[in-house]
Amino acid sequence: MSNRDFQRTMPGSNVHLQRPDGLWRYTHLDGWLLLLLLLLCGFGLFVLYSASGQDFGYVNRQAVRMGAGFVVILVLAQIQPRTYRFLAPLAYIAGVGLLLGVLFFGVGAKGAQRWLELPGFRFQPSELMKLAVPLMVAAWLTRQQLPPTFRHLLSTLVLLAIPTALIMKQPDLGTSLLIAASGVFVILLSGVYWRWIFIALGLVGAALPALWAIMKDYQRQRVLTFLDPESDPLGAGWNIIQSKTAIGSGGLPGKGWLHGTQSQLDFLPESHTDFIIAVIGEELGMSGVLILLALYLLIIARGLIISVQAQDSFSRLLAGSITLTFFVYVFVNIGMVTGLLPVVGVPLPMVSYGGTSIVTLMAGFGILMSIRTHRQMLTR
Repeated sequence: MSNRDFQRTMPGSNVHLQRPDGLWRYTHLDGWLLLLLLLLCGFGLFVLYSASGQDFGYVNRQAVRMGAGFVVILVLAQIQPRTYRFLAPLAYIAGVGLLLGVLFFGVGAKGAQRWLELPGFRFQPSELMKLAVPLMVAAWLTRQQLPPTFRHLLSTLVLLAIPTALIMKQPDLGTSLLIAASGVFVILLSGVYWRWIFIALGLVGAALPALWAIMKDYQRQRVLTFLDPESDPLGAGWNIIQSKTAIGSGGLPGKGWLHGTQSQLDFLPESHTDFIIAVIGEELGMSGVLILLALYLLIIARGLIISVQAQDSFSRLLAGSITLTFFVYVFVNIGMVTGLLPVVGVPLPMVSYGGTSIVTLMAGFGILMSIRTHRQMLTR
């Protein structure tokens, strides 16, 4: 019997364990997902060289971070999903503890207190919660039979609200929304009743005035700028106006790599981070944007396939949440750069210059590959 046909049958059951072939069998990596991530990272480095003002320093540092991310993928892919389920409460408690540490001992920059600083090392604990929260919510919901009862759902919302509130306190609206979304996706995928969803949407709508009241002044200004960027074209509305100008001027073919005007002449702020897709639209045109979107859609589709084929409810909920949260990254970044959403500081995955966010996203894909390669195939 060849490796492709090799199956090990569990004694006394109809469950078969199917192992992948060759290299993938021993590394527990998903070949298709790995290839798509390599293509996306290559595209990101290509664009970053132009967006950073042709600075190889940015490209080299980004490449090192991406390399570290792929190492994280390799390591996390070896761990079985049941181990992640066991470690979920520990990761959640540690993450909340670090967020409390930021509240009392954190260091600040540009009016935000989001980092913990150790000797020679600074990190942002909220990034860890992007994985700890869906892990914990998925583990908590699958302790009982799905769909969850109302009491079980309320306790889940408390688990979700604690880190979200602590991160909003920093303040970091973009990260808090991503973390809240990662937990909400787990809840939605658990089969929660539609009437509860409609009630929740009504409560969120009723709470909007209270949310507006507790928002910081700069956060309110972002919303007002989103509604009318031309009201302050040289101030708060500058970023959105310049980004839309850059995207629109590129047309279908673009002006050519390294030949953008808005980005190369520094009209476009944050061109190598949050607004990097404006550089793609200007220099590579709509065709370049469509290539990027195709890569994103293929990665999302692969993640959803892994979720559907997962071996148990915990793996399915976790894989679905990781994949849909990645979609939110893409949707929110493109939406805010094109003026369809308020600016909330969400990077474009694997393309925007950054460190912790790339490693965190790669860690999520490592868990996806673990779920894929350790799954049990049920046979009749």
